[in-house]
Amino acid sequence: MFMQLNQEIFAIKLYELEQQYGQMISRLRLCRENSQETIRQKRRALQDEYREHDLQLKTTAESSRSPAVADLARLHLECFQGAEEILSRKLPSYLHSESSSQQEDQAEAAALYAEYAIDFAVQSMRYALIAALNAMDAQMGLQTETENENVQHTGG
Repeated sequence: MFMQLNQEIFAIKLYELEQQYGQMISRLRLCRENSQETIRQKRRALQDEYREHDLQLKTTAESSRSPAVADLARLHLECFQGAEEILSRKLPSYLHSESSSQQEDQAEAAALYAEYAIDFAVQSMRYALIAALNAMDAQMGLQTETENENVQHTGG
């Protein structure tokens, strides 16, 4: 029962990941066809959504009963904050050259930041899938071990 429940949870979470991915792709496609003002409105809405999820992570990090879950939440926060610091605040100065304007530096930094963020998201999805498969493998191993013990105890 425990294994079936966890596999259902993984299926739900992977479905949620798929839905979020589909929604992001749709948003990107729509933004390519819209005005700069529409893009800015969509960005503000996404930033609000991002801050909401960030706040949930902070709450988890501060109030989780599980030290492991709290540590994972803190690690996620530190990772995103560190990347944001380097890529959005420091990157433009790293890229500056005498032949480019500050606006050009910021546009190039924004493009590199977006590219990195997408790569990071793809790698995070891979990691999430590996973690789910590891958990399923461990649960199946436990179930097999339990079944073997039951067979030995019943004399089968």
